Amino acid sequence: MATLSIHFDPAVIARLTSASGDDTIHVTLSLGGGSDAATASPVIPHGPLAALMQAGLLKPDTVLTFHQRRANRSGRAVVTADGQLIVDGHPSPFPSPSKAAEAVTGNVINGWTLWHMPDGSTLDQMRQKLDPK
Repeated sequence: MATLSIHFDPAVIARLTSASGDDTIHVTLSLGGGSDAATASPVIPHGPLAALMQAGLLKPDTVLTFHQRRANRSGRAVVTADGQLIVDGHPSPFPSPSKAAEAVTGNVINGWTLWHMPDGSTLDQMRQKLDPK
C-alpha cells in the first residue's frame, strides 16, 4: 500500500492556526517526484492580472477586499500564483477581477475599480502604473 506524506511550510501552519472561523483556507496539493522540491516548475501567471504580477505590483497571496456601504456587502479574495482570484465562500478560483466581483455582488460590475489592495489602492490604479497616460 502506498504512503501519503504531506509536508506543510511553517508559514502555512502559522496561517492555519491564526485563522478565524470565517476564514477560508485554500491548500493546493501536487504530486512530487521525490523529495527534491527544487525541480518543481515555477507557476507563470496568466490572464488579466498577469501583467501586474509580472511587473511585481501584485504578488501571490495578496488579499484583496471591497466594501459597499449602500449595499451593505463586502468581499475578500486572495490572488493565486497563476493570477486567479479565490473568493471566500466559493470553491473555484475566478479568472478575472470582474468575474470574482460578480460572484460576490450578484451583479455585472467592474472588478478593477471594486477590489482594493491592502494599501487601499484599487486594481485599476495599479494597472494605470503599468501604462501611465
